Amino acid sequence: MKIGLFIPCYVDAVYPEVGVATYKLLTSLGLDVEYPLNQTCCGQPMANAGFEKQAIPLAEKFEDKFKGFDYVVAPSVSCTAFVKINYPRLLQGKHECTTSDKIMDVVEFLHDVVKVDKLPGKFPHKVSLHNSCHGVRELGLSSPSEQNEPKFNKIKDLLQLKEGIEVVEPERPDECCGFGGMFSVEETAVCEQMGKDKVKRHMDTGAEFITGPDCSCLMHMAGVAKKQNLNIQFKHVAEILAAGL
Repeated sequence: MKIGLFIPCYVDAVYPEVGVATYKLLTSLGLDVEYPLNQTCCGQPMANAGFEKQAIPLAEKFEDKFKGFDYVVAPSVSCTAFVKINYPRLLQGKHECTTSDKIMDVVEFLHDVVKVDKLPGKFPHKVSLHNSCHGVRELGLSSPSEQNEPKFNKIKDLLQLKEGIEVVEPERPDECCGFGGMFSVEETAVCEQMGKDKVKRHMDTGAEFITGPDCSCLMHMAGVAKKQNLNIQFKHVAEILAAGL
């Protein structure tokens, strides 16, 4: 099983430690992982802003860069969801689309494919889990509250493998934090208030950390917390799962 590691732009530029943690986590499980050089943006920002045509060359390059792998794994639910859901449409009639069927978020990959049942290391902290919208409603990492179906949470399943951790969830566990990519630029006031509400619900759990599968959500909430001088820390789920490696 050959795995291509995709590190999205904002992880590479702002949170490189998340990329490093993801690589360490995957290789610690004995997996064959390669990071293809010269990889670029998946095209999500352009498409979300209404410039889909500008995303097509990036999608074609992404396809060529990762065509030789059995799986493409990324520490980002939004980028993973964009490739999985939008590439077949963007590339229709232009380029063979293969990555949409083999790209997975790191949580989804570890839970569903590798079926991890133990992890080394400790994380003796109380952690509030943030269920990012793309992960809930497009990748199925957890059950959406608006649907009458059995509750599940793949992120929580993995986190609970770490010794010493206490995982909690806020009231309205899958409510949006307000970031939403372009939404945060176009509706700044609404975005900010949603962020404040979400951070407060996380803090009401008494947690020391807020974690989740997408740096963009964590970045937004961390900005809200910093602006309000709130005593709460933020870590991507991959960093917690890789703790002690």
